[in-house]
Amino acid sequence: MARSRSTDSPAPTGKAGRGPAAGAPGRHTGATAVGATPGKPGKPAKAPKAPKLGKDGKPKASRLAKFKNQAGMMRQAYTLTSKNDPKLPWAMLIAFVVVFAVVELIGVLLSSPLIFLPFAVLLGLLAALIVFGRRAQGSAYKQVEGQPGAASWVLEGMRGDWRVSSGVAGTRELDALHRVLGRPGILLVGEGNPQRVRGLIAAEKRRMAKVVGDTPIYDIVVGDGEGQVPLKKLSTHVMKLPRNLSGAEVNALGKRMAALGTQRLPMPGGPLPGGRQMSVSQRQVRRRG
Repeated sequence: MARSRSTDSPAPTGKAGRGPAAGAPGRHTGATAVGATPGKPGKPAKAPKAPKLGKDGKPKASRLAKFKNQAGMMRQAYTLTSKNDPKLPWAMLIAFVVVFAVVELIGVLLSSPLIFLPFAVLLGLLAALIVFGRRAQGSAYKQVEGQPGAASWVLEGMRGDWRVSSGVAGTRELDALHRVLGRPGILLVGEGNPQRVRGLIAAEKRRMAKVVGDTPIYDIVVGDGEGQVPLKKLSTHVMKLPRNLSGAEVNALGKRMAALGTQRLPMPGGPLPGGRQMSVSQRQVRRRG
């Protein structure tokens, strides 16, 4: 008798016949692993680049952001200065026209007026900005002159490594003494009544005697009298002082002076011209001027 064959086809052998891996039922073969790059299974996705940090530990701003920030400060400074100095636009325009005309005249004499045109525009704009900075500086000094905290405001706006301690001593009459540490040494800057201020300076010297050693100490009294330094010339006067200390010596002296502490009085942190604090933009312009 002939054997009957089974109609069921045998299961295929080898890899082609294998189903999903054991222990992973219901898993789709087309799924991408978490963290893997689409189209490249098995490779983790690249982590985003960390932003570059500046010296202060904060992310660096882009050049475009810096330019926008500076342009905004200049616009604010121009608005504030023009209110107190109505002649500012005309002064800037005159400076631009004069410099532009002089440069173009040189170009005409050399038979190259078109070549000198870009230089004339750039130098004219530079002259206008210089005039703007000078007049903004003068306007700022007029607003703060004669007010408590004016000297401190000037000292804190100076360029360079100047460590200003405002209001380390003072009186009820709002005479104030500010201490500045820098490359020249120690500066004791007083503002107010000259006689009372000199008493504050003498007392501060006795307090620092055991700490500062042979470090040079400069006495500065802000005012318009004899032997005093006018407020508008304070920054220039300080910057012209000789450099007697190195950077390392300034750091070491700063640590020793930190042990002294400060006898801070309820003094205003800065002048209040017209009942308002001076804006940061005017400080920026004054630094550039």
